[in-house]
Amino acid sequence: MNILAPSLQRILCIGGGPAGLYFALLMKARHPRLEITVVERNRPFDTFGWGVVLSDQTLANLAAAEAETAALIGQSFHHWDDIQVFFKDRQVRSGGHGFCGIGRKRLLNILQERCLALGVDLVFETDATDDQALAAQYRADLVIASDGLNSRIRTRYAEVFQPDIDNRKCRFVWLGTHQTFDAFTFAFEETEHGWFQAHAYQFDDETSTFIVETPEEVWKAHGLDQMEQPEAIAFCEKLFAKYLGGHALISNASHLRGSANWIRFPRVICKHWTHRVEVDGRTVPVVLMGDAAHTAHFSIGSGTKLALEDAIDLADEFGHGGSIDEVLVGYEARRSVEVLKIQNAARNSTEWFENVSRYTGMQIEQFAYSMLTRSQRISHENLRLRDAAWLGGYEKWLAGGKKIAPMLTPLKVRGLELKNRIVVSPMATYSAVDGLPQDFHLVHLGARAMGGAALVFVEMTSPTPEGRITPACPGLYTDEQGAAFKRIVDFVHTQTSAKIGMQLGHSGPKGSTQVGWEGTDEPLPAGNWPLIAASAQAYGAQNQTPAEMTRVDMDTLREQFVAATRRAAEAGFDWLELHCAHGYVLASFLSPLTNRRTDDYGGDIAHRARYPLEVFEAMRAAWPAERPMSVRISAHDWAPGGNTDDDAVAIARLFKAAGCDFIDVSSGQTTRDAQPVYGRMYQTPFADRIRNEVGIATIAVGAITDADQANSIIAAGRADLCAVARPHLADPAWTLHEAAKLQSRHVEWPKQYTAGRDQMYREIAKQQALAAGPAALPAEEER
Repeated sequence: MNILAPSLQRILCIGGGPAGLYFALLMKARHPRLEITVVERNRPFDTFGWGVVLSDQTLANLAAAEAETAALIGQSFHHWDDIQVFFKDRQVRSGGHGFCGIGRKRLLNILQERCLALGVDLVFETDATDDQALAAQYRADLVIASDGLNSRIRTRYAEVFQPDIDNRKCRFVWLGTHQTFDAFTFAFEETEHGWFQAHAYQFDDETSTFIVETPEEVWKAHGLDQMEQPEAIAFCEKLFAKYLGGHALISNASHLRGSANWIRFPRVICKHWTHRVEVDGRTVPVVLMGDAAHTAHFSIGSGTKLALEDAIDLADEFGHGGSIDEVLVGYEARRSVEVLKIQNAARNSTEWFENVSRYTGMQIEQFAYSMLTRSQRISHENLRLRDAAWLGGYEKWLAGGKKIAPMLTPLKVRGLELKNRIVVSPMATYSAVDGLPQDFHLVHLGARAMGGAALVFVEMTSPTPEGRITPACPGLYTDEQGAAFKRIVDFVHTQTSAKIGMQLGHSGPKGSTQVGWEGTDEPLPAGNWPLIAASAQAYGAQNQTPAEMTRVDMDTLREQFVAATRRAAEAGFDWLELHCAHGYVLASFLSPLTNRRTDDYGGDIAHRARYPLEVFEAMRAAWPAERPMSVRISAHDWAPGGNTDDDAVAIARLFKAAGCDFIDVSSGQTTRDAQPVYGRMYQTPFADRIRNEVGIATIAVGAITDADQANSIIAAGRADLCAVARPHLADPAWTLHEAAKLQSRHVEWPKQYTAGRDQMYREIAKQQALAAGPAALPAEEER
């Protein structure tokens, strides 16, 4: 449409980085009548930094936005497809990644030249100390605050923009070298104090960027915080000499003294991007753009990408018409979501590099795969599109020489062998009668056991009548209940190749509530039973206050758990899980939000975990030694003052020492005040950290919805099993159907499936026929 609001005549961009320059030239190219000024504190054609990286996708976005500038940038890029990882004197190389490197100075020069050619007024060597005075001087109708990472404008209006700035854990230095690299190179070197990594990429015919990064404690242990630049650069040259081919490392920040060129990356998030100020009696919008509004860690190369695409998005929004205010509201609403996605990916990537030591127990094959998929934006099948040969080789390596999809590889735990890595997660069905499982449970669990998953969990089952969440939840406190469960277990064992697990838990302060479709966690309208918990603290204002458990209560409940454990063993369950998550009674001991005790069962994490460990150890002693046991925990309370993943690591270590085989890693639901950050596989990073720091197998759960995600999790070593809930509700044969999709990608079927591939297809066909109705079944199946 390209219809501008009449009130927009003059634009002022404060800051001549990629965001301000590119927005200026886009708007001038599309709307020549506009008067646009860019004010920059540095000299003309002067800039700092080395090369920047953009993906092929970003280049395509630039070409669509303004072809002539994109062509000039494209002519100056050094392009490569490969990523090469060096680790423990070995290397892995994969292709198809599609990156371009360009010198930051060259990029800005192109943008500056294009601005001048289009008629944008560039004002250099002007330090913008007062944005309102500049807005008045240039009679601006719109101010773009593109003044960079240390934005004065963002600071001046901090109450409105509400910036959240998190200085990350690593120190890094931005250097250059005349050693040229034919791939995006990641080199990892261990020292006596810890690990360093280099991120290196070529950006012109003779120069490469060479970023050296290490955790701050390692940096300080080597005394780099006390070194002057030449000494620190010499240290880095020696450490990474094998990659430099005799070339020196170069700094272009000679104006900095001491260790000032080693910085911690500041992650910037602003709640709002737009502010309105009064200038000479007019209301002028001030809009944050680029690093002033947000940052993304250099390990995914998105800072410049975000800046350029901010400019494209706002220019496009103006092209749709509407008032300035309407344009800015639309821009912030849409663009902030896209930026948040990239920042979430960048956070995952940042944390991976901050915790390299977590993954150094891996062999380079898995280490490299973990690094490539660290952001969770690059998936298993995305890697296949990039480099099918490399991924096929990795799949064979992971499966011991057979090309099997990671989620279909078998796993042995104690005396139990699982045919694949997919678990049907415990899901409340509210279909029991007086704690007794019904035919519903036989059909529900049996159908999912036939659907291809390796392990099917019964929903949380209580060892006492009062430990049920709702009156319609199952129990295992009578022999009749044990017999009813044995019927289900026998069906799974005789009619399928799946295994079946029991999850035992006591609802504690979250009990005596309505079934899920009537009101989750809401008290019963009548007939409530008394509750117990670590402390006399209600789950919510509408919930009843539980009684603080006495030592007698604790002994009694422990023995009730043991009795239920024995019934589960007698029923033939293959796996037993203890529920210590989601604010239930054992979780109420673990979290400081719900445990206010002053005795030996309150206080620090070791004391808060004492009673859950007592229960677990007693159950482990009663449970057959050849059968696995897991514990589900809330790895993060998502609430101020609650447990974090640091505490989850400590809890996992305690349960590992007590004989636990697996940690089932969930999060939240400890308090009604929790504010989880949801997203794809949002709890998987917790499983990753526990698995690779504690050295215990984990189950990843939460927003895992397809085989691609499951394959990525297993292949990267982020977890050993993937628990899938809602997709299995919608499709009992979810695992079979996802496996069939993998078959179409030429991934072999594992022989661990008892009946083999053909039987799987028959099971799929049967499920589809059942869904179509009895008439669709073949005669032998109908009988």
